[in-house]
Amino acid sequence: MRDGQADKMSVVDGLLVFIVIVFIIQWLVPGFTELFYFDPSIAINEPWRFLTSVFLHGGVAHLFFNLYALYLFGKIVENKIGSGEFLKVFLIAGISGSFFYWITYVLGITNAPALGASGAIFGIMGVAAMLFPEMRIMIFPIMIPISMRTAVVVWIVLEFLGVFNPYSGIASAAHLGGLFVGLIYGKMVKNKLMEEYYFFLE
Repeated sequence: MRDGQADKMSVVDGLLVFIVIVFIIQWLVPGFTELFYFDPSIAINEPWRFLTSVFLHGGVAHLFFNLYALYLFGKIVENKIGSGEFLKVFLIAGISGSFFYWITYVLGITNAPALGASGAIFGIMGVAAMLFPEMRIMIFPIMIPISMRTAVVVWIVLEFLGVFNPYSGIASAAHLGGLFVGLIYGKMVKNKLMEEYYFFLE
């Protein structure tokens, strides 16, 4: 409690709860997943799939790793940019990820359905990389601490190569789409913070 009122739930916490609830519905309701996942062959006629697919997951492991990354990076980013801006970049990055994946369908690289919050989470990681470039993390397959600045380069290379491997089972194009949105947004926030800093110095 603070000032006599309960603390407000963060957007990250809300997203975590919502995604878990959706996953339970996927498990309980036959056909629910197919109605809302991203099927690139019909996405233009059913545009809600560009967003709804972000909140679906293909299994417990898929769900766990996405929620872990969302919690890990989401908390620091939301605390830095605020809840409203965090939700905005999460949703835009998720939709951008779906769009980039749809482009691979148009180019004939893949026609497999896709689902998951990875594109949106890569967007959040992109923001974190711009705002906290020296923060140290460990990523697979480089299991040693590296900076977020270096991690972004690794992600871009790995995901770009993954785009051309339709048998990987990973929607790498969606990851790239989300990441680029996050990097652009993070750069804008960083520039704004620098402008405000120099304004107060004048």
